[in-house]
Amino acid sequence: MDIGADLRSLRIARNLTQEELADRAELSKGFISQVERNLTSPSIATLTDLLECLGSSLSDFFSKSSDDKIVFTPDDHFVKSDEETLKGEITWLVPNAQKNRLEPILVRLGPGGATHELPPNEGEEFGYVLSGSVQLVIGHKRLKVSAGESFCLHPGDTHFIVNPGKRNASFIWISTPPSF
Repeated sequence: MDIGADLRSLRIARNLTQEELADRAELSKGFISQVERNLTSPSIATLTDLLECLGSSLSDFFSKSSDDKIVFTPDDHFVKSDEETLKGEITWLVPNAQKNRLEPILVRLGPGGATHELPPNEGEEFGYVLSGSVQLVIGHKRLKVSAGESFCLHPGDTHFIVNPGKRNASFIWISTPPSF
């Protein structure tokens, strides 16, 4: 088995760049590149983290047949905290969503927190605010979205979400194709 090539194939199948995978796994892009070229070997713990970020597991990665999981528990979720930009966290609700056409995430933004800017794309995005209120920034437009409200867009401009308020805000964000 060629672990590096298989990881690379899995990453490409999930439509992720080395930098995106490195960010999700909290590793460097250079390390991901070295692993994919078999210049270094990841520890079991690091390989497990990489596979989790790619929506897989050690057993699935090393076996030829796998059943797609349908129901996910909090133990299956992948959480990434970011106290600098988000002032909160992102939870991938379906850990193998990168191989699907859509990717649902739960975003918790602290006061002053913001998601990363996303470039225009040909996909669709849907959001539902669970608590607090946020601003959806699309190009130069700022749209307020409060708890119980939703948004749906075909992002033709750079866009992101910010929490300008003094309370935490949380929302479900679904994109197709996966972009987080």
